[in-house]
Amino acid sequence: MKMIKGPAIFLAQFASDTAPFNSFDSICKWAASLGYIGVQIPSWDGRLFDLKKAADSQGYADEVKGVAARHGLAITELSTHLQGQLVAVHPAYDAVFDGFAVPEVRGNPKARTEWAVDQVKSAIRASKRLGLSAHATFSGALAWPYIYPWPQRPPGLVEEAFDELARRWRPILDHADAHGVDIAYEIHPGEDLHDGVSYEMFLERVNNHRRANLLYDPSHFVLQQLDYLDYIDIYHDRIKAFHVKDAEFNPTGRQGVYGGFQSWVNRAGRFRSPGDGQIDFGAVFSKLTQYDYGSWAVLEWECALKHPEDGAREGAEFIKNHIIRVTETAFDDFAGAGTDVAMVRKVLGIS
Repeated sequence: MKMIKGPAIFLAQFASDTAPFNSFDSICKWAASLGYIGVQIPSWDGRLFDLKKAADSQGYADEVKGVAARHGLAITELSTHLQGQLVAVHPAYDAVFDGFAVPEVRGNPKARTEWAVDQVKSAIRASKRLGLSAHATFSGALAWPYIYPWPQRPPGLVEEAFDELARRWRPILDHADAHGVDIAYEIHPGEDLHDGVSYEMFLERVNNHRRANLLYDPSHFVLQQLDYLDYIDIYHDRIKAFHVKDAEFNPTGRQGVYGGFQSWVNRAGRFRSPGDGQIDFGAVFSKLTQYDYGSWAVLEWECALKHPEDGAREGAEFIKNHIIRVTETAFDDFAGAGTDVAMVRKVLGIS
C-alpha cells in the first residue's frame, strides 16, 4: 500500500500584499514554520508565481522548486481553478467572471476563452518542468444556470452543453497527455462537473480520456448531500489530488441545500476548518489509503467562522494526525504456519 503525502497547503486563500504572504519565498517560510511539507500554487497569482515563465523556462521552474526546497517544501500541484473556470462560461456570468481574466480580453468572451485555454496549457507545460504529475482545475460551466430550471429546459440543452464542454477540453486533455500530466477536475457546485453523474457525462464525451481525472474534496459533497465515502469507492482510480476541507450541513425549517441567498455564516451548508465540521476524515483517509492513493493531502482553508491563520496552523497537525503509516505486514503474521504447497494440498484433502 502507498502512504498519503503531507501535510500540504493550498496558498490561494493566504496570498496577499502583506508580508509574509506577498512573495513565494516568504509564504513558503511561513508554511514550513507551521509544519507543512508541501505547497499547492495558484498559478494566476503573480505575487507568488510567473506562469508563462514556468511554462517556457526550465531555469525558472528549477528556481521555484529551489525556493520551496530551501524551506523543506515540495510543490504538490499547480492550480488553474480561475482559468479553468473561463474555458466555459455561460453568458449570464460574463460580467462577474471577467475579473478572473487579464484586462485585454475582458468584454470579449471568445478572446477570454482562448486566453483561458492557453493558460491551462501553459500550466500543463509548467507542471512538467516542475516534475509534477497532476494539475488541479475547474471545468467551467455552460449548463449550470439550468441545474434546477424554470421554465423547463429546452430539449437537448444539457446534451449540447456537455458536447461543447468536451469539445473545448479535449485538446487540453490531449496536450496534458503529451506532457504526462493528469488533469484533476475539482468536482464543485457552480461547475458543470459538480457530481459523479455529471463527471461521467463528460467522461463519456471525451472517450474516457486517461487524463480526465479528479480532485477529491469531500466538503462539496456534504453541501450537496452526496455520499462522499461511496464516491471514493466508485472513482478511486481517477482521484489524482485531494483537498482537505471540512463542511457542515444543518438544515432547518427555513432553509436547506440552496441556502436562501444567505451569507456563508448563515447558510445551512457552510465550509469549516478541518475538524470543526461533519466530515469523517478518519474514514476518508482510510479509504484513500485502502485504494493506494499515494499523492498529497492538501489543506484548502475555507471557513465561515475561524481566522485563516488559526485554520492553517491547526490544519497542518490535523492532516499529519490523519495520514496512515501503512503496514508492511499482516497483523496476524505471528500465527503463520509457514506452510508449503504439499501442506496446503493436505489441508484441502487433495491427494
